[in-house]
Amino acid sequence: MSKKGVATGTVHKIPEDLRASIISAPAARAVWEDITPLARNEWICWVISGKKAETIGIRIKKALSKLKGGMRRPCCWAGCTHR
Repeated sequence: MSKKGVATGTVHKIPEDLRASIISAPAARAVWEDITPLARNEWICWVISGKKAETIGIRIKKALSKLKGGMRRPCCWAGCTHR
């Protein structure tokens, strides 16, 4: 992937704020690029499924933290209903 490009999911495109956050965190980006497109789709859907901007911001921070720790999919979530 190029420096600015970040892999996306299967159904959802990565939102700009999540993309920028992943680019700024090398450990999270390494996991992001290593997981499958379906797993990336799960993360994207989990983030954008928040109804409030505040919730989405919180989920982006949590996603980065979890990705840095090596988590490959969001846990305790039913999964993307759009696939």
